[in-house]
Amino acid sequence: MRIRRLLGLALATAALAGAGALGAATAQAAAPAVTSAECTDQGGTVTSQPYGGTWCTLPDGTKVAVN
Repeated sequence: MRIRRLLGLALATAALAGAGALGAATAQAAAPAVTSAECTDQGGTVTSQPYGGTWCTLPDGTKVAVN
């Protein structure tokens, strides 16, 4: 019975850690949007993806949504 409790505690801790990592990834993904002119001014390229919106890929590899 003690092993089940320890296993349950370990699974709960892992689930909470995963939820924290997901929240951090979501917060990072919610970066502010830029205009296409701002994107090209910063040396980025604007790409349009079907059903995916318009994105700016900056020289350092980050992707930002375009207004």
